[in-house]
Amino acid sequence: MTKWVIDVDHAGARFAVRHFMIANVVGLFSRVSGVIQFDPPDTAHLSVETEIDVASLTTGHPMRDEHLLSSDYFDLGKYPKIFFRSTGVETIGGNRFKVKGDLTLRGTTHPITLEAEYFGPVKSPFSGKICLGFTATGKLNRQDYGMTWNEAMEGGVVMGEEVQITIDLEADLATD
Repeated sequence: MTKWVIDVDHAGARFAVRHFMIANVVGLFSRVSGVIQFDPPDTAHLSVETEIDVASLTTGHPMRDEHLLSSDYFDLGKYPKIFFRSTGVETIGGNRFKVKGDLTLRGTTHPITLEAEYFGPVKSPFSGKICLGFTATGKLNRQDYGMTWNEAMEGGVVMGEEVQITIDLEADLATD
């Protein structure tokens, strides 16, 4: 199996959650690292291990970021990393697949399935490295991971429970 290393300069994990039940608030984790084992185009045998640095969170609003990093949500002081490790892959066709795995967030692990696709490989005109691109999407219930803070309001609650996830990344062919 060929090893690909996630390029931390070209990777990010975004989330969106309903706010006031009328609009989505979006956040970005800008430091995603890890390793993918993959021989294109054989998605059936792909495996992935990723780590997200919780401190890299930004929503573009410092006070909101501070609240999200508190014990009400991500609890950065206790849980500085989010982990994903694949447990299986289902090929959909072409470059598309579903990757099943375990997501560990706030010290709690639950299975999750992400719909994904890969692009490439291509040779970088800048570094000469061989690269692949990946996009994966999924959803989770934040309460399953102990993120239960909320406030009631007329017509609903401040924060939705369902969180949409999108991960975009490039990975370089390992040279070791």
